[in-house]
Amino acid sequence: MALIFNTVEFFNLYPASEFFTSLSWAPSFSGRGGSSELGLLPLLWGTLYISIVALIVAVPIGLFSAIYLSEYASSNVRSFAKPLLGILAGIPTIVYGLFALLTVGPLLVSVFGDGGWLGVSWQGGGRAVMTAGLVMGIMLIPFVSSLSDDIINAVPQSMRDGSYGLGATKSETIRQVVLPAALPGIAGAILLAASRAIGETMIVVLGAGAAARLSLNPFEAMTTVTAKIVSQLTGDSDFASPEALVAFALGMSLFVITLTLNVIALYIVRKYREQYD
Repeated sequence: MALIFNTVEFFNLYPASEFFTSLSWAPSFSGRGGSSELGLLPLLWGTLYISIVALIVAVPIGLFSAIYLSEYASSNVRSFAKPLLGILAGIPTIVYGLFALLTVGPLLVSVFGDGGWLGVSWQGGGRAVMTAGLVMGIMLIPFVSSLSDDIINAVPQSMRDGSYGLGATKSETIRQVVLPAALPGIAGAILLAASRAIGETMIVVLGAGAAARLSLNPFEAMTTVTAKIVSQLTGDSDFASPEALVAFALGMSLFVITLTLNVIALYIVRKYREQYD
């Protein structure tokens, strides 16, 4: 309720039309919001861009590892890998953030920066969309893999046996029988992973920077909705000012987005999931 009330209070002080349509994010703490530009779109773009990069990394690796564990791995490998995935999923995000700041960022600069291995100058600093996206994708791999593995294992063995009985090979059975049957659940798992990526904070703060901009360059620093919620409420904030209250409007926007993704994921799983005996 506090989130709703403070969001309403913010829109009483700052026009909702400018918040949802402005292409600029430039808060000013010199007065009561007279010169501030508090546009959602640059932050939303950074959030979606970093999340897309993370999913491009996490979904193929997580899905292929799930297929391997479910269909190819021996019982000994599976008994070792499944608990390991659980351990990786439990690593605090601050550890991933430090990994992005101290390892991945400098590595990308050494490859894509001025004077790097490739002789290009695309990335000027360690903090960039690519840095945060790669590390966030690594964080999501155990999440996607574990969910997809459980979904693939839920496909009845009788369907596999029927495919083998018709002369199909193992790879053909996986492509034409197992994956189509598990696809609705896998799609739901991917949407849940996207929701998890959109709500991430520490990796973005340490790996992506704090620049609110609309750009297609993945080697530039950007920021997200969650990072700005933290920055707007850090320090001595005047909760009567739009610059502080905007954090609640950002939080409400993020809540609506993640709730929508979760509802869509559950809808897909429940409506299109095959009912097996």
